[in-house]
Amino acid sequence: MAAPLPPAARAPPGGAAGREAAAAAPAPGGARAEGAEGLFVVLGAGLAAASHPLLYVKLLVQVGHEPLPPTVGRNVLGRKVLYLPGFFTYARHIVEVDGKRGLFRGLTPRLISSTLSTITRGSVKKAFPLEDMEHVSNKDDVKTSLRKVVKETSHEMMMQCVSRVVSHPLHVISMRCMVQFVGREVKYSGVFSAIGRIFKEEGILGFFVGLVPHILGDVIFLWCCNLLAHFINTYAVDDNFSQASVIRSYTKFVMGIAVSMLTYPFLLVGDLMAVNNCGLRAGLPPYAPAFTSWIHCWRYLSAQGQLFRGSSLLFRRAPMPAACFPSD
Repeated sequence: MAAPLPPAARAPPGGAAGREAAAAAPAPGGARAEGAEGLFVVLGAGLAAASHPLLYVKLLVQVGHEPLPPTVGRNVLGRKVLYLPGFFTYARHIVEVDGKRGLFRGLTPRLISSTLSTITRGSVKKAFPLEDMEHVSNKDDVKTSLRKVVKETSHEMMMQCVSRVVSHPLHVISMRCMVQFVGREVKYSGVFSAIGRIFKEEGILGFFVGLVPHILGDVIFLWCCNLLAHFINTYAVDDNFSQASVIRSYTKFVMGIAVSMLTYPFLLVGDLMAVNNCGLRAGLPPYAPAFTSWIHCWRYLSAQGQLFRGSSLLFRRAPMPAACFPSD
């Protein structure tokens, strides 16, 4: 470790004037960091806007809104089955009802939520920087490598939980704006009016309904994804293999897809709780009873066999069995 410089060596040249100039001039590294953070905000907002129609259709399917009848099709075995409308058919129906702008209902609060999430993650990362650890992949250093994964995952979990808490109120508003399509309501017409209405009717806790299952899903996803990727890279991928580094680079991505399916029920329950019993048709019977807690919602969906409702938007099988069709 290098010895600290004496005060004279650390002082900027030019005496007092030099010190004032140095204090006024922004640090190059800080400017680059701010520019990178601004770029992440813009990219996050752009991705949120581009994917909004997909999220919109998914949410309507999650709450159980099926305005179009199923169609008869055949599965891979050639048997007749009923298919519910996929994303493109559903989106076309929304356009017919509300026009093309209707696909972006609830976008404004979602953009604000995305921006708050990105800024919060960056702020937490600055306030609690993660110390760099040397990359370790050999089986002889499994303990060191595992400690590295645990440390990185804990740091990532902290950032994700804080950003989720900060951005969740706008997420709730966005969800409620979107499900107004079901009952054609205009109760939540703007961000500020929605904030006032939720606070008046439900208090401060109204902004955080559905937060617990979302956080649990995030935490389980992070730990399962990172630990599974670590153990696969450590024990299943041989360092002597020529493409080992390439395989390791994709392991976490593949694990993320697999684990996201397992944690999907937490996302579903969190979104349903955000709109449940808030005065909108989509959160009331016959779509759903008034849930007393997210556990009540989970048990209700589990009993109905609907814990993965909305997880697929392309090939959606209707609950009616194929046996109901007469044979050809």
